[in-house]
Amino acid sequence: MPLSPGESPGFLLWHATLRWQRDIAAALAPLDLTHVQFVLLACTWWLNGQGEQPNQQALARQAGTDVKMTSQVLRTLEHKGLVEREVDPADTRAKRLRVTGAGADLAPRAIAAVERVDAEFFRPVPVGDAVALLGRLARPEA
Repeated sequence: MPLSPGESPGFLLWHATLRWQRDIAAALAPLDLTHVQFVLLACTWWLNGQGEQPNQQALARQAGTDVKMTSQVLRTLEHKGLVEREVDPADTRAKRLRVTGAGADLAPRAIAAVERVDAEFFRPVPVGDAVALLGRLARPEA
């Protein structure tokens, strides 16, 4: 006998994810960022802060995004003046990424907006429990 929707972990996760994504989109809209634009900007900003200028493939790996989609979104971020893509001197086919001044100003504000949503969304669950569970679910099985 199949589980009812209210007893199905996958179905409940689906609905929780949709609610969380709506909340994130609403928080990012005033900053003129989509969720994926935010993730790529924040990851680039963080990696740059670690002294790295990632190429698009490394950024996609960090963000967990498709390489082709990452390239398309980076073009949008570049058009918005938030990210610069420079030819990698070691591999002219690759582009090295760095946030611009405007991107460096926007990234921490966007991160703060997303963290406020996360804090409210996950308020019913102790932070350590949520992080442990989600970390375990996000890890591919070895």
